Amino acid sequence: MAGVPRDLASEAVVILDYGSQYTQLITRRCRELLIFSEVVPGDTDLARIAKESPRVVILSGGPNSVHVAGAPKVPDGLFDYCREHNVPVLGICYGMQLMVQTLGGTVSCAFEAEGGEYGRTTIATKNSRLFPLETWPAAEQTVWMSHGDEATALPDGFTAVAHSPKGTIVAIENPKIGFYGLQYHPEVMHTEKGTETLRHFLYAISGLTGTWSMKNVYEEQLKAIQAKVGTEDHVICALSGGVDSAVAATIVHKAIGDRLHCVFVDNGLLRYKEQERVMATFNEHLHLPVTCVDASERMLTRLKGMDDPEGKRKAIGELFIRIFEDFAKKLEVEVGHKPKFLVQGTLYPDVIESCPPPGTDLKHSHKIKSHHNVGGLPEDLQFELIEPLRWLFKDEVRKIGALLEVPRAFLSRHPFPGPGLAVRILGDVTEGNALEVLRHADEIYTNTIREFGLYDEIWQAFAVFLPVKSVGVQGDQRTHSHVIALRAVTSGDGMTADWYPFDGKFLKEVSSRICNKVKSVNRVVYDITSKPPGTIEWE
Repeated sequence: MAGVPRDLASEAVVILDYGSQYTQLITRRCRELLIFSEVVPGDTDLARIAKESPRVVILSGGPNSVHVAGAPKVPDGLFDYCREHNVPVLGICYGMQLMVQTLGGTVSCAFEAEGGEYGRTTIATKNSRLFPLETWPAAEQTVWMSHGDEATALPDGFTAVAHSPKGTIVAIENPKIGFYGLQYHPEVMHTEKGTETLRHFLYAISGLTGTWSMKNVYEEQLKAIQAKVGTEDHVICALSGGVDSAVAATIVHKAIGDRLHCVFVDNGLLRYKEQERVMATFNEHLHLPVTCVDASERMLTRLKGMDDPEGKRKAIGELFIRIFEDFAKKLEVEVGHKPKFLVQGTLYPDVIESCPPPGTDLKHSHKIKSHHNVGGLPEDLQFELIEPLRWLFKDEVRKIGALLEVPRAFLSRHPFPGPGLAVRILGDVTEGNALEVLRHADEIYTNTIREFGLYDEIWQAFAVFLPVKSVGVQGDQRTHSHVIALRAVTSGDGMTADWYPFDGKFLKEVSSRICNKVKSVNRVVYDITSKPPGTIEWE
């Protein structure tokens, strides 16, 4: 929990990650229940865990079998530590199997018998500490299964308190030592009483009270920023025009006042009239001191010839820092102090997807992409980072923004990536007129969404320039023109997402408008891929 103010982590849940695709949902559910939670590697050193004084430990699911050589194990001494310090433990799926095996029980391969269990299953629960039927809604519930191994003999002191229709043990408990296990996934929405189960475990069993609130986060961050910056140092803030950096800037401005100097960089990769609109928003609504730096030529020169997504993100991240370094030198002359702090609107999903980024140790997770503000930072960074939102999800940031009275119209803006249109043009962004084509197509798409009254129903919507051309017929003539893909998703936090189900009338209208108004486009396609398996952005 490095970097998290201690008061915020006073009821910390440490989640040991064993590679489940649902691990981050456990984090989300805990926070929704007002409990701070953080993910660390499943086999991290016990001293690392003990340092955080966790109130609860959760073992996540994972794709491995406990019988496979090299499969992740619990940290040596973890269960002894938890017993000694009265720390309740909940094992989920693979986590439950690890608990059973480590404590002397037996885990068998279900495929050798009747096969594994996947998808929705109705389980029967017994009156128990985990499922107190006098207050529990029902003895049966539908849950989401995903396992090939199963517990066939429990460690001493454990009792099976739920079974699947074929007799598989799907919930276990040992209330005397505070250890519990679920063979299903309570964190996914397909488990109908999953949130109630987690709430009961965290509050009734573990004795937590719920101290994680956005008001507390804001107040603690103010204290932390003031303590870090002191009374004389000046701070630079990288403003992107999005919600995250604006909220981060507002918090820092509340903490240190006019010693904050915001910089908005026009990197040549912005949307249609983005610079004008963003600067107007800052001046008219947020009242933040902002300097606009035009670095479009410098950025596009740096990106010329680059088509690798990771390469583009890293190049953009590094150049952003160089621009801020140049700004800092000029600022030093003006204020007499060299700014040594840089504010970024980094979010927890940025950290997770850039894994393993500097300063974190989420080694069981795979790097999805290097966010320019995390994995794209240069090794010779001259600034100390201030990232007040680093442990938050997008919806949590919006809640803090509402507390700070950031205008709702600004808070409801769809996310826009720091690398801008560079990650929405597949390939070299400087080739031909790709940027102009994409800007116009994206503007038409966004305006059509607003016209149909759909903007607030969608988490994020944007156009993508594809590196292909297709044959078409326009004006009774054969054309060989560009293809634009449209993307729109719904989500709660950006970690998972579903594609938005536009009706045929909308798709027909937006396709017609783009093809008629953007001269070099003759084909429009719609992306119907969820996350996972895809990411929200194409690069």
